Amino acid sequence: MGNRLDGKVCIVTGGGSGMGRACAIEMATQGGRVVVADINEAAANETLEAILAAGGEGIVSVCNLRNPDDIRGLMHLAADRFGGIDVLHNNAAVHETDLTARTSIEELPEDIWDAVYEINLKAIWLAIKFAFPFLKHSQRGPAIVNVASTGAFVSYPQAGAYCATKGGVLMLTKAAAVDLAPHNIRCNCYCPGAIDTPMVKKYYEAAPDKDAIMSVLTGSHLIRRLGKPEEIAKLACFLASNDSSFITGAAYVIDGGTLAWRGTHS
Repeated sequence: MGNRLDGKVCIVTGGGSGMGRACAIEMATQGGRVVVADINEAAANETLEAILAAGGEGIVSVCNLRNPDDIRGLMHLAADRFGGIDVLHNNAAVHETDLTARTSIEELPEDIWDAVYEINLKAIWLAIKFAFPFLKHSQRGPAIVNVASTGAFVSYPQAGAYCATKGGVLMLTKAAAVDLAPHNIRCNCYCPGAIDTPMVKKYYEAAPDKDAIMSVLTGSHLIRRLGKPEEIAKLACFLASNDSSFITGAAYVIDGGTLAWRGTHS
């Protein structure tokens, strides 16, 4: 067990799988008291079991991020259980390929666009809004860590809604950093490339030409592989910790070198 987040109360949305699970476990390993928030209770409990098995501390909150009352309740649960909130990690996201086979811009159903927007962007704004009354009283160095994407900078096939919302996350992060600075609350985001998560696997498997999509996913990586959730978790913990106390409004790219050149090997 480390102590980078010693005693901090950390909320991780989408903590039941993928990067969220890795981040929740790493935050607990670094001494954080973690609230694993996910719509999938079984998946969230699996994450909690891993946290407890490693000697960490945490609880589960079943949360539908399309429901503002659930988001508000998540904040109150964390504060009631642990006495406050120190870290808000807005990790949860969906991709249109999670929800429909009609993913191109001209075919994407309006309700799918709305779902991606509500989970990927609106829920982050609401989480910040509802966490603020608790974060502003934190004595441990309050921090918000959002997850954007390389899709905030460049586009990918069949990902119009995803990329648009991730671009929004990037600018929401900067706006929150400005507005919350008087309260000593830092807000940063990180922008992953293709990471070995269930979302990426589903995106790949839904593609008609899997080889072409895998080329898009990893062909532009200078480090020629998918990223690992555990690598993401190390960065998330740094941004959540007081080791990054002079960093706010920043967007950290963790993409295997993709945005260094954004080329694609054939």
